[in-house]
Amino acid sequence: MKITFLGAAGTVTGSKFLFTGKKSKVLIDCGLFQGLKPLRLRNRENMGFKPSTLDAVLLTHAHLDHSGYLPLLIKQGFKGKVYCTSSTLALCNILLPDSGYIQEEDARYANRMGFSKHSPALPLYTKADAEESLKSFESVDFNAPMKIGELEITYFPAGHILGAASVQVACSGKTFLFSGDLGRPNDILMTAPEPPPRADYVIMESTYGDRKHPEASPLTQLAELINRTISRGGTLLIPAFAVGRAQMLIYAIHRLRSENAIPTVPLILDSPMATDVTSLYQGALGQHRLSKKETKEVFGIVRHIRSTEESKSLSQNTKPKIIISASGMLTGGRILHHIQRFAIHKKNSICLVGFQAAGTRGASLLAEVKSLKIHGRLVPIRSEVYYLDGLSAHADQHELTDWLKKIGSVKKVYLVHGESEASDGLRKHLHKATGKEPHVVKDGETIEFN
Repeated sequence: MKITFLGAAGTVTGSKFLFTGKKSKVLIDCGLFQGLKPLRLRNRENMGFKPSTLDAVLLTHAHLDHSGYLPLLIKQGFKGKVYCTSSTLALCNILLPDSGYIQEEDARYANRMGFSKHSPALPLYTKADAEESLKSFESVDFNAPMKIGELEITYFPAGHILGAASVQVACSGKTFLFSGDLGRPNDILMTAPEPPPRADYVIMESTYGDRKHPEASPLTQLAELINRTISRGGTLLIPAFAVGRAQMLIYAIHRLRSENAIPTVPLILDSPMATDVTSLYQGALGQHRLSKKETKEVFGIVRHIRSTEESKSLSQNTKPKIIISASGMLTGGRILHHIQRFAIHKKNSICLVGFQAAGTRGASLLAEVKSLKIHGRLVPIRSEVYYLDGLSAHADQHELTDWLKKIGSVKKVYLVHGESEASDGLRKHLHKATGKEPHVVKDGETIEFN
């Protein structure tokens, strides 16, 4: 048996872990590389194995850094099933076609502007490719073992976002647990990860492995920012991922309103995808902390924007308001148009929520740049820029440690899905906390288990 790490090693993107048993071969996650150009270029490289040799793909959750390469894998010859939870399938039905559409738009733009080295520039895959890939999906239940050849596979709730799971693979008397992305035990919206099952070997994420989330209440900080911005007569822009983060922010603002901590100004969700994702929460009771009635109340406070014309009209509205729009790291989407309109005025604010990967515009804002390049021109940044760290959907160093300790005796821990500093920070902490030193996985590394 062996595991080859084909992504999410030394970085938080491109998750792909190839598990090879005596008779069966499965890929745990199949994510896109995102962020810096050298990472994105890896999406066009040969993975080092033939997709047609895979028996199955096991998705931990729907975020594109875990699922977004699937349409390309299928184009390259994969014929098996893609297994995931029902909520992950519902999210992939939204995310993957949108990803294909964006790939096509980026190629069209590159051809129109003539900046691609390729003529013509081609998308990684199209919206039609993504829709075709969804035919390969099959949903599985949590805590319900299934067989793939000699492998026994079980999914366990991991918090984080709807449908997110840790995946246990049992093979030849050994058990391997792939954590996926782990949520927080006290997340304000999502339920806590379930206690993990026993495992001999744990392949564990380390996104926030070198830090602890701040103890200060993020809701208090958010209220102060909203009140500060509204008192200036300004607009608050919140770049947010359409899956998970946007819904968490809506819930946070609903709570602040209900506690009379902020004034009731218009709350606008300018993201058709986030609107579609929000509609899934009503059918996913038990995966988040809201009752059916509460779900309706919380998400009923939002004005949903779908059309491009409506989105553009927001720029003409100078009255105080809150706009939540994708993408969360300012890599694309409608938020860029709002940044162009609102970031040039001191009365407005931009609130960055959670991790900002290297090479993204969000990371540049955190570095306090004076301007951002958007759609070919430099946009001066005069608005207030605020970083709200406490609403992360990822477990921090201590929460990751607590999750691992619940497994009991583990032969070895392998750290993945983290920038180098984060993974090494978690390695040192776990060594001190458990007496056993984890191994920080290197990109392309293969580890054999006898």
